[in-house]
Amino acid sequence: GETMTKQVAERLVYLAERSDALQTVDITGGAPEMHEQFAYLVKEMRSLGLQVIDRCNLTVLSLRGMEQLAEFLAEHRVKVVASLPCYTAETVDKQRGESVFEDSIAGLQKLNSKGYGISGTGLELDLVYNPGGAFLPPDERTLEQQYRKELEQLFGIQFSRLVCIANMPIKRFRSDLKRQNELEHYETMLREEFNPDTLDRLMCVDQVHVSYDGTLHDCDFNYALELKHKKSVFDIDRLEDLIDLDIQTASHCFGCTAGSGSSCGGALSG
Repeated sequence: GETMTKQVAERLVYLAERSDALQTVDITGGAPEMHEQFAYLVKEMRSLGLQVIDRCNLTVLSLRGMEQLAEFLAEHRVKVVASLPCYTAETVDKQRGESVFEDSIAGLQKLNSKGYGISGTGLELDLVYNPGGAFLPPDERTLEQQYRKELEQLFGIQFSRLVCIANMPIKRFRSDLKRQNELEHYETMLREEFNPDTLDRLMCVDQVHVSYDGTLHDCDFNYALELKHKKSVFDIDRLEDLIDLDIQTASHCFGCTAGSGSSCGGALSG
């Protein structure tokens, strides 16, 4: 199965101890909290003084056996980044399936109750917005104000900031675009919206993606497309060994350079 072994997790800790430039460890993978290496990685990386981000599937917080998760995240001061495509039940459930919205809202309320997203606590809770079609995300700050107002009024929910991530024309979204005869239009739009101001801040410039088996990729999207480097975590002694590797690019990369730009941390310019 596609799950990280203890051996790979331990190697990551080994590399983290030796890599002076490392500041942040960003843990993702469907529902990373359910993975047996999750608690180990969080504790070890935090003990090294690194920022740890959990790309959290909010519905997990409602599962049986996960009652202590919010407490664990708060105790270790893990930054939580969670997908909430919009603030109405219809849109979320259409994108993600029945009752996902209710469970997501319950998850956010649970995180708020532990201090997440509340100013002054230092516990960061960012929400992620993806467009529901073949268009670029709107202005991040404007949409953030709408989210704040609606989530506060409807559910009493607070959060730190909203992160807008553009849809990459790969995998399922690519198939959807093809079926709707919109692929060429979308790829042309991404090219035409190319913004050179985004280049210095692209995530591939100073982040590396480690897959469950320890192979290395420039980003999450290259991982999805199996554009990998020949080296794995077992071939290097510090992350700085990767500085001279060429970044692998293809047409999907225009998705990160279009308009305000896009990264796992949201817009790149604006």
